[in-house]
Amino acid sequence: MESRDLGRTAGGAVGAIAGAASGAASALRGARLGATFGAFAGPAGSVLGGLAGAALGGLVGGAIGCEVGSKIGEAVDQNCLANYRCLECGHTFGPPRE
Repeated sequence: MESRDLGRTAGGAVGAIAGAASGAASALRGARLGATFGAFAGPAGSVLGGLAGAALGGLVGGAIGCEVGSKIGEAVDQNCLANYRCLECGHTFGPPRE
């Protein structure tokens, strides 16, 4: 028997994309904040701070989105999908219902 985890995989991928998009949208705020803090080091610090702030916004958004999407997909696997497959005959089935 093997666990297929289709919902968790799909949920993680969709969540990562949505989270990265959200992070990219908030990257402008991060870039402004990074540029403000970097301004203490002069013009180069402002540019580097802005780039670092934008990159962190996208990375953090993608990571959080992936985690949330994986958890939602895991719940779908356990409650809605035939998440398990028999390695001998190929039959798929879900967990036993109470």
